[in-house]
Amino acid sequence: MARGEGAEQYAATSLLPVKPLSPDSIKIVNRRQPKGLSVCSKLCYAIGGAPYQITGSALGFFLQIYLLDVAQLDPFYASIILFVGRAWDAITDPTVGFLVSRSRWTRCGRMMPWILLSTPLAVLTYFLLWCVPPLEQGKVLWYLLFYCLFQSLQTCFHVPYSALTMFISSDQKERDSATAYRMTVEVLGTVVGTAIQGQIVGGAVTQCIPTEFDVTDSVNSSHVGSEFNVSYASLEETKQAYMIASGVICAVYVLCAAILFLGVKERKESVHHGKSEPMSFFEGLRLVMGHGPYVRLVMGFLFTSLAFMLLEGNFALFCTYTLGFRNDFQNILLVIMLSGTLSIPFWQWFLTRFGKKTAVYIGITWAVPFMILVVSVQSSLPISYMVSVAAGVSVAAAFLLPWSMLPDVVDDFKLKNPDVRGHEAIFYSFYVFFTKFASGISLGISTLSLDFAGYVTRGCSQPQAVNLTLKVLVAPAPVVLIALGLFIFKTYPIDEQTRQDNRRRLLEMLESEQESDTKSNELKTVV
Repeated sequence: MARGEGAEQYAATSLLPVKPLSPDSIKIVNRRQPKGLSVCSKLCYAIGGAPYQITGSALGFFLQIYLLDVAQLDPFYASIILFVGRAWDAITDPTVGFLVSRSRWTRCGRMMPWILLSTPLAVLTYFLLWCVPPLEQGKVLWYLLFYCLFQSLQTCFHVPYSALTMFISSDQKERDSATAYRMTVEVLGTVVGTAIQGQIVGGAVTQCIPTEFDVTDSVNSSHVGSEFNVSYASLEETKQAYMIASGVICAVYVLCAAILFLGVKERKESVHHGKSEPMSFFEGLRLVMGHGPYVRLVMGFLFTSLAFMLLEGNFALFCTYTLGFRNDFQNILLVIMLSGTLSIPFWQWFLTRFGKKTAVYIGITWAVPFMILVVSVQSSLPISYMVSVAAGVSVAAAFLLPWSMLPDVVDDFKLKNPDVRGHEAIFYSFYVFFTKFASGISLGISTLSLDFAGYVTRGCSQPQAVNLTLKVLVAPAPVVLIALGLFIFKTYPIDEQTRQDNRRRLLEMLESEQESDTKSNELKTVV
């Protein structure tokens, strides 16, 4: 399928009739409504979102435990790497969003060149991130460098891809449908990332090192004693397993980017009002951050995203040490992601039937009682799997709803600022920045908290202070953050009535512009 060419043809086929009795005008009437996206186009678009989630799930679930137990970094330095790597997006996300908004239209489109050029460098830096350097003194610098580089290159892929939502169709229903496809594939991407990383690495678990806490803690010591009969891999084999997993993920990354590039046609913006030049960075920042619905949406989801990222970043350690499921944690993580994937169609139906704000309240709060349950009852593998299934349902809602609601905010901004162009990438880039910054805060603070609690690298068990810290990071802290996020979200002004009204006004604006273009073209023909 075409990738960006034919935009002029698309613009021409959107013209409105001026002479009702003309046969050509009758054809134009039939083309008045934008042609719906094919299932193939939606699938190709959706597959393009998989690399971000595949790498994100692998990093979110496994990077912390990799730095602590495989690379054997001090928890303090690990927290610095995790926080700085994400905080680096404070510069890259808005900057890339601004540069994308200033990009010129090419034969491949305006977003596609960014996606195409960033992919090979992104996979290279991702692979090197999972390699343990031979020099002991250079480990911290190695991981900090390649983590920041990967985040920057991933931004060059994901910000244009996110903004591409506004350029695959001008129909809000088609964009919502494509977003549902995308969210399904992205949650499936988290399953793929968790499965690849978890199953390959899970087959090469390094033997833990007995500590003084194994003797004093009867529960942990009995569990550890039973693990001595399990066949363990050497540390070198575990390092090799992480490299193999990263290599497989890199291959999937390239494949998904190729499908997106070959299968999606990027369309030029149909409405051209007022200014022909794109706005400056600070002008765009002022307009975007001054748009009330956008600020409320981002702040609400910032807190809920931080809650789920705290859960994601610490759940592997929680399962390994607090629950004692050292050999099962990768399967528990896989169940969460698989449950989320299967729940996406349900949430798409729910938000269509009951509205997006209602879906937010129901979907995100669904996980709260199960978070409390998993830290309240005694360690039980069946209960852990049950909680994983329930948590996956909320994870699906947390994935789908923000990306489904962002186009509504962009449409609202268009109506209130009809003379402004080139703002879409800025909206998406700042949202991506806030979510990544939340991830950096969650990983940095949680890893630093474990350091203060006395975390023992590769220990068979941990001090009670570490187990208590992990419990707080998995349940009480996320619950409080979810409550704050939902409280802020209550002030979000775009309900279903407003959304439908905005959609009607945008269609009127589009028709008016098309009619103006038609009269202009006919005048040129007469001349």
